[in-house]
Parts: sequence; structure tokens; C-alpha cells
Amino acid sequence: MVEMEYKNETEIFTLPNGSKIEISKRLYLFQKWSGEKIKNDYGGKAVLDYEGHPLFAELVILHVLEKEGWSGVWVDTYGKKLRNDLPEKAEPIILPADKQSFLDKISDRAGGFKGCWDVFAWKENEYLFAESKRLGKDAIRDTQINWLSAALEVGVSPKSFLLVEWDM
Repeated sequence: MVEMEYKNETEIFTLPNGSKIEISKRLYLFQKWSGEKIKNDYGGKAVLDYEGHPLFAELVILHVLEKEGWSGVWVDTYGKKLRNDLPEKAEPIILPADKQSFLDKISDRAGGFKGCWDVFAWKENEYLFAESKRLGKDAIRDTQINWLSAALEVGVSPKSFLLVEWDM
């Protein structure tokens, strides 16, 4: 995998109440998977090469964060599961009770898990939500802004959010 992280940048989001919030942003360049086709590409999701393994961008981001000392999961809203690998390679993850309770607190405020950011990670008493967006093809949706707003309302710090833009 070719992985290129540019200097940390920021992006400004406008919350439903009209206030503005600054969120950290990273930019990565990933390599497209050229090996054997995976069984389920979730309707055409890009498959990336991460250290010789096929993964979706959300899982690559999770593994990059793990190398930085985080634990975490991909919040697979399409499959309605928490994962740390492709569905064909590993069973869904069940979170520790305190992590699930934390997510549920935000979900209750947000009116459900719709809009939850792609990766939920933790390190000691810190939490991180990372949202994967393919450069020039994806944009933050209103549901994701609502999730961000709900998390901030329950006391999550803006530093606990990371926008990851990527290309291949």
C-alpha cells in the first residue's frame, strides 16, 4: 500500500443550530486492490490494498489508527454490524459494555445510529470518530452532521472527530 499523509488540516462544519465547528482532517493516498475479487463488495465499494490484504477504506483507516495505539471498530451501517475485517473474513464485533453504552448515549440523542461516523475508536479514556470520504466523490451528509451535533451535545469533544479524505 502506498500511504501518504499530508499535514493535518481542518474542515469547518455548520451544525443544525447554525454554529460552526472545526474538525481535524487527514488526506491519504491508498492503492487499489488488484488481487482476487472479494465475495461482497457492498454494491461496488472500492477495495483497497492494505499490506497485501483487500479492505474497504473504513477498515484501512481503522488499521492505521490501530498502529497509532487505538482500538476500534468499523461501524458498518450498511450491514448493521460492528466489524474489524471484511464480512467474509471475520464475525461482527460485540463492544465492551462501556463502549456500547457510550455509543448508545449518542445514538439516543441523535435519534438512532443513522449518520454514525465510520470508525469508532478508543484509547484509554479517549474516543475518536473517523469519517471516510473518497476525495471528489463523497461528501459529509446531513445525518453525519446530526451525529456530530448529538455527540457534542452529550459532551464529546470536537477533538474526538476526524475527517479522512482519501484517493487511490
